[in-house]
Amino acid sequence: MSKPQHYRSIFISDLHLGTREAKTRYLYDFLNESRCEQLYLVGDIFDLWKLRKGWYWPPLNNELLALVFRMARDGTRITYIPGNHDDMFRPYAGGNYNGVCLERETIHRAADGRRYLVMHGDEFDGIMRHNRWLAYLGDGTYEVLLWLNHWFNAARRRFGLGYWSLSSYLKQQAKTAVNFIDNFEQVVCREAERRDVDGIICGHIHHAAMHSTGTCDYKNTGDWVESCTALVENHRGHFSLLHYAGTQSTLVSENPARATDVATEPRPRRAA
Repeated sequence: MSKPQHYRSIFISDLHLGTREAKTRYLYDFLNESRCEQLYLVGDIFDLWKLRKGWYWPPLNNELLALVFRMARDGTRITYIPGNHDDMFRPYAGGNYNGVCLERETIHRAADGRRYLVMHGDEFDGIMRHNRWLAYLGDGTYEVLLWLNHWFNAARRRFGLGYWSLSSYLKQQAKTAVNFIDNFEQVVCREAERRDVDGIICGHIHHAAMHSTGTCDYKNTGDWVESCTALVENHRGHFSLLHYAGTQSTLVSENPARATDVATEPRPRRAA
């Protein structure tokens, strides 16, 4: 095993354990090769929608859970924020289970003092809130894309090519998907501004991103069924988006100078 990578915080979401599309091996290897003070599981770690339809639970899923609990025993603070696919756990928010704290949402204070609202994000998805039947229809279409993605990458492996997300590419090209992502980012950033925090960290839409929208630092962890991305924070409070598919690469890193400016010039607090 290579020398572990050390982070202050790691944020992951949308693994969807219980589906064949979950990239459990990649996530297991990533966490096994990493060390952190705080691990945030930002929703849809389990896919209870799919498990209700039929049980799929390979042994590697148990190995991953054992690794997470071992991290908790070794001193990593673990916060699990359920999403819409594992919303069955939401009524148990506030409890601690084998070292894993279950929360509906939380505030993360970065090493440089910035405050982030951490939540899954489905609360601000208009389709999920008002048209749940349409969300299930979209989920079925998404499963077809993941099936195509599986066989597309199987063909690439036969030709010695690396993993490439067909479904992510198709989503990027779809105007409606781009509009949905833009609208989602605007809505969650308005909520962060309403809460008077510096930014928001979320998942849900399976689209890793990290940028500023007005006065809000928007960070989305992505997913582990297509993109295999994680948001990490170093010990100076700088964030990066990582991609892991057997080897680790950095998709985007925060500008350290900008992060320092935000930290040294805290946003004015509203009067109570």
